[in-house]
Amino acid sequence: MEYLHLMMIFLLVLFLLLGTGVWVGLALFGVAFVGLELFTNRPAGDAMITTIWSSSSSWTLTALPLFIWMGEILYRTRLSEDMFKGISPWMSGLPGGLIHTNIVGCTVFAAVSGSSAATLTTVGKMSIPELRRRGYPEYLIIGTLAGAATLGLMIPPSLTLIVYGVTINESITKLFIAGILPGIVLAAMFMGYVALWSVVRRREVPDIGIRMSLYERLRNSRFLFPILVLVTVVIGSMYLGYATATEAAAFGVIGALILALLQGSLTRKTFIDSLLGATRTSAMIALILGGAAALSLSMGFIGLPRALAEFIDELGLSPFSLLVALMIFYIILGCFLDGISSVVLTMAIVETMIRQAGIDIIWFGIFIVVVVEMAQITPPIGFNLFVMQGMTGHDMGYIAKTALPMFAIMVVMVFILMAFPELATYLPDNIRQR
Repeated sequence: MEYLHLMMIFLLVLFLLLGTGVWVGLALFGVAFVGLELFTNRPAGDAMITTIWSSSSSWTLTALPLFIWMGEILYRTRLSEDMFKGISPWMSGLPGGLIHTNIVGCTVFAAVSGSSAATLTTVGKMSIPELRRRGYPEYLIIGTLAGAATLGLMIPPSLTLIVYGVTINESITKLFIAGILPGIVLAAMFMGYVALWSVVRRREVPDIGIRMSLYERLRNSRFLFPILVLVTVVIGSMYLGYATATEAAAFGVIGALILALLQGSLTRKTFIDSLLGATRTSAMIALILGGAAALSLSMGFIGLPRALAEFIDELGLSPFSLLVALMIFYIILGCFLDGISSVVLTMAIVETMIRQAGIDIIWFGIFIVVVVEMAQITPPIGFNLFVMQGMTGHDMGYIAKTALPMFAIMVVMVFILMAFPELATYLPDNIRQR
């Protein structure tokens, strides 16, 4: 009962700070400070400074700003536009037509971005005007794009997987490799939904009028070639064990700069803008990670994770019941916090619970990414909903409603992962890594 009161105090302070508009990272620092000052004898200042330094000096963490910078370079140059030109001719013959460009475009760009918001913005600014011009239903354009952009969180390089790996001290490369098959399966499920829509609502499928020979399609594919080379270098170097996640990120940045330079779209302005954009995003995530590390320390001194693990053990929940409860918990939490904040805020306690239940830590990383993906399209704080609203001007409720089928598909994906855990564990268990 004593620990329950302590948990309530932690949550009260956290939501009080968040409710006043304080940044998430600073709110976490505030809760950690209150916990150390009120419930331990440890000097809060010294303890927090030591923890922040040790958590931020990780070499693995350097992959984070590098992958963010690579995505920013691609977003601000014409490489992303060329990617769309290369994909669209191949999608026109599929059931559902060019709507598939939303999903395939997000899948490809996710493999060089790692950010859901960057994926949504980049693909959306190209596909939305084109799909509208060709007469596709607005609800399908918006819904598939909002849902498919969440693949940026799973398909490597994933910023969420980097944060998760650093938080639990697990191999980033293993997590990246584990996300490949589930990411492809989820993209295929999204495409299956579009194909089913084209059969059920045949009258809404426009005549897109693209009739290209195989030669013309192959010729247009030259626009896609640079992005595919970059993806192969980044993912392949990790997959084959030639590079760590940080080294692959460095290759990605250099490759993106070279490609943009050869294309002629790398100017002084785009270079500086990409660098500043990556710096702002990296600083925000670093603040959240520092606050989460301080909060983990505070709760560790008080004994909350251990007490909660014992409480869960006494309940006798099966691993399946625990995972369903955690899925519901993260969906609710995602209504108020972004994905990275949700992960770092809860992992100090959740890690203990899943280890106690004997759940594979790599598999759980993919599980939590899928659940966090759902949070990206749930109101009121679903980040993809905000980005989409800014791009289209639609009401938040309308966008959330259009994305509801994609949300349902992600729920199905969670249960597929539970039924077939090898989807996430086979590759990292059978591939040589550094």
